[in-house]
Amino acid sequence: MNKQMLGMIDTAFNQRSLQDLTACRSIGAVPFAGRYRLIDFILSSMVNSGIRSVAVFSKPPYRSLMDHLGSGKEWDLHRKKDGLFFLPSSLPHDDKAGLGSFPMFFEHLDYLERSSQQFAVITNSYTVCQIPFEHVLKRHLESGCDLTEICQEGKPLDMYVIAKKRLKELIEGHRETGLNSFAEAVNKERESLSVSRYEHSGYTAVIDTPDNYLLHSLKLIDPACWRQVFHMDRPVFTKMKNEPPVKYSKTGSVKQSIIADGCVIEGEVENSILFRGVYVGKGTKIKNSIIMQKTQIGEGCRLENVICDKDVKIGQRIEMSGTLDLPFVLKKGAVQGALMNS
Repeated sequence: MNKQMLGMIDTAFNQRSLQDLTACRSIGAVPFAGRYRLIDFILSSMVNSGIRSVAVFSKPPYRSLMDHLGSGKEWDLHRKKDGLFFLPSSLPHDDKAGLGSFPMFFEHLDYLERSSQQFAVITNSYTVCQIPFEHVLKRHLESGCDLTEICQEGKPLDMYVIAKKRLKELIEGHRETGLNSFAEAVNKERESLSVSRYEHSGYTAVIDTPDNYLLHSLKLIDPACWRQVFHMDRPVFTKMKNEPPVKYSKTGSVKQSIIADGCVIEGEVENSILFRGVYVGKGTKIKNSIIMQKTQIGEGCRLENVICDKDVKIGQRIEMSGTLDLPFVLKKGAVQGALMNS
């Protein structure tokens, strides 16, 4: 049954919602949980559900996403038949159109025409969850409906299962109907589309704003929450990078945090997540913060409720703070403090 499905991940939808974190990358390429990217979770769910043909639809800037996905080897999608397809759009994208831009899908309609699968799974790229799509397809077939919408507590998750033939009809007829996206078709064509619902009860985190990013990142520090996301029988795959072990100096201290390989800790870190290769200077205190790859933080700094993107450089004795509802965000490559004049 699982071989009847193909995957369609829309990474162009909601591109601007994470503001500074998506200025130089697709929303699906936003780093998460110390070593992953947001797209890893939905892509891994598809692979764990037996889906062997996945198309990733994107718009600029998508270099980071392309570099992360590569040939799809980490997800066992580097294959002669089916596999991973990266399909960028050359068309202007309407951010208000909703999930599954029909002009973007129409531009790559040959992907559907050449595929042998009978059903399509359409999803966003920024929801952290473990969806058993094989169970969703079973529910879809039992219902006999045109479309099955995945929800949690009655709220749609922007994930759907639909017959490929019906999807093609919607895409090919979008100019006549005036519908701009799959989401718009779902909302406006309820009379002509029969819709069933699949209620997902597992852990789900929608990462669509900076405060949601910080909140759900920090929740993963709780081992009970971590175990809901990362299952031995349904692993989350990602691009592998080898780094040396974490180095702790005599002045370094870590409490209730996730520290990735390659970090050097000379200060204090509490209830935070540090990605690979982060340096924390002596006397620096970091709390309730997310520090991404290769960020360098000088001595005597204070950071609380802060999100630092990759390659940020912070000088000595710099203080930055936000709140859980309004975190302080530093863009990729930002420089703060005395280093600005160096």
